[in-house]
Amino acid sequence: MGKKPPHLSDIEAARYPPPPPPTFHVPPPRLWFPWLVPLIFVANVAMFIYTMYLNDCPAYLDEHVCLFSHYLGRFSFQPFRENPLLGPAIRTLRVLGGLEKDLVVDQNEVWRFFSCMFLHAGVVHLLANMFSLLFIGVRLEKEFGFFKIGFLYILSGFGGSLLSILDFKESGMPSTVSVGASGALFGLLGAMLSELLTNWSIYANKCAALTSLLIIIALNLGVGFLPHVDNSAHVGGFLAGFFLGFVLLMRPQYGYINRRYIPPGYDIKRKSKYKCYQYFFLLMSIIILLVGYAYVLAKLYIENPHEKFSFLGSYPR
Repeated sequence: MGKKPPHLSDIEAARYPPPPPPTFHVPPPRLWFPWLVPLIFVANVAMFIYTMYLNDCPAYLDEHVCLFSHYLGRFSFQPFRENPLLGPAIRTLRVLGGLEKDLVVDQNEVWRFFSCMFLHAGVVHLLANMFSLLFIGVRLEKEFGFFKIGFLYILSGFGGSLLSILDFKESGMPSTVSVGASGALFGLLGAMLSELLTNWSIYANKCAALTSLLIIIALNLGVGFLPHVDNSAHVGGFLAGFFLGFVLLMRPQYGYINRRYIPPGYDIKRKSKYKCYQYFFLLMSIIILLVGYAYVLAKLYIENPHEKFSFLGSYPR
């Protein structure tokens, strides 16, 4: 048994218990204010209004043929037989930057890879994409910030455009105009899946979250099999977003504590910020993305036989 100091009585020794260890509190993760996704939403809506203004259906067709010309004037829609989605003519989408193989590959108008993401074939097309953008994008921007989500959105849309052009080239289809933000939106869906996988340790209901997300992805990809829908852009955007999610959306593993939240003099065994499998997914995804983008660009611009096709129609995404 230990001995108390000779100058302290039992009562005096009991008055001074050992001090408790210092405590620390890790603050909850800070949510970002979402402004980029709403800005993209406004840009898409504004671009569609300008598209309809430039289209000016009554100037090219009989105003009685244009839909709702009595109420909308030059903003009226093309006839149903030409555009069943309540939108402009193909010529207008082509002028404003729709994705077309002949113009992108043969005439090097590479800006169309990105401009097509802000064009839509009609009101129905626009509403479907913008609803998905707000539903998915705002939540991701709140959690990961505008820089990562903006980078993810643009690169996913670029991946969808690349695969769309490659599919038109390899299949020998007549040259068509492809428009829409679906490639970028499917990239956000793909990133949500990879985010769930790479941050697996922090989720409580893992199987439920994975099952519900896979059902949403399957339903959205199924829409791509409808007639006149450019499903290659959906697949390309989804794959690009899936691998970008491993790079951009990694979270620290469960139980990780930043050193700045530990009080001075408090010794604690700290976990590493990321797990080994997160680093593995990060490295493999970077390699796959670089190789994938380089391969498709090489197929388009190095192995280009300069075929010429006639312009037929538009493909909404």
